[in-house]
Amino acid sequence: MLFWETADDVPGLSDAEREWTTIWKALPKVVFSRTLTSVEGNARLATDGIEEEVARLRAAPGDGDIAIGGPELAAQIAGLDLIDEYQLVVAPVLVGGGTPYFAHAGAHRQLELVEARVFEAGSVFLRHRVTR
Repeated sequence: MLFWETADDVPGLSDAEREWTTIWKALPKVVFSRTLTSVEGNARLATDGIEEEVARLRAAPGDGDIAIGGPELAAQIAGLDLIDEYQLVVAPVLVGGGTPYFAHAGAHRQLELVEARVFEAGSVFLRHRVTR
C-alpha cells in the first residue's frame, strides 16, 4: 500500500484514485511486521502485541474505525474476538487459490447484515455486524 503515499505524482490516475490517495495519506496506519525495522508515510511500526495495539487504537481520541488489512493479521485478530464488524468488498475476479477469506481456528461468529451495495463495475460491498 506504500504506492498510495506518492501516487498523486503518477500520471493517468482517475479522479477517484486521486481522491483515494488524499484519503489514504491522511489515515494513520500501524504496520505489523516480522521483518521490517522502519515504515514510511503516515505509519508507525507496531511495537506491542496485537491485543495491546488494538487496545491502544481503541483508546485513541476520535471515533474512527480500525481497518485490518491482510488475511493472516485479520485471522489473528478474529481469533482474539476483537472484531465488531466485517466490511467486505467482493470483486468479480476468480484467482484460483490463496489464503482463505475467513481463516480462523474454528470459532463460530453470528453475523448480521447491516448494509449491502452494488457498484457499477460489479463489485459488491457487504457490511456485517458481529452479534456474538
